[in-house]
Amino acid sequence: MTDAPSIPDAIAALAAGVIPRGVLRFASASERGATLVGDYTPVDGMLTWLEDVGRLELRVDSVWVVVAVGNRAWTTVPLASGWTQNGNSQGTFQYRVVNLFGEDSIMFRGGISRSSYPTTIPGYFELNTTALPTTARPASLRTITVPCSDIGSSRISLKMDVTTAGWIRLYGISRPSDLPVWVGFNGCFTSL
Repeated sequence: MTDAPSIPDAIAALAAGVIPRGVLRFASASERGATLVGDYTPVDGMLTWLEDVGRLELRVDSVWVVVAVGNRAWTTVPLASGWTQNGNSQGTFQYRVVNLFGEDSIMFRGGISRSSYPTTIPGYFELNTTALPTTARPASLRTITVPCSDIGSSRISLKMDVTTAGWIRLYGISRPSDLPVWVGFNGCFTSL
């Protein structure tokens, strides 16, 4: 109590004491459930951080809802023969798993290109040479639309499937008039 009065110092001290405690931190959801009981029962509006899954959750209508996830790095898709990265200068074809609206989803970015096609066009092109890891595989088949060049193709979009086994398959390249020089994935995502 010998310090001179200072409102800025008092606010800084208050903030240093309150802000780190504004979000409750737990090792896991089970630790949170075991801790927030009795007088500490969770109420709507509480925020918690779960270390094991790197997730911020908000209590809404008596349930925990995902607000955000930790940093999720992009992973490059290893391409099948004939395809090259950075189609139409859109960057490397990559994916990452994120949590959107409380649901794990796979997000894509980048582009691929192809300078020639086989004489006999298959029913689909499998784009990846290695299956996606289990954490990036959907519970059931997911189909999304992806853009493609109209140069070399009478189409401007194609169908892409992400299979439960982790394969990324491209459909819609079936006629000599449908041979796009690039396919893009920026902004494409689907729930897992």
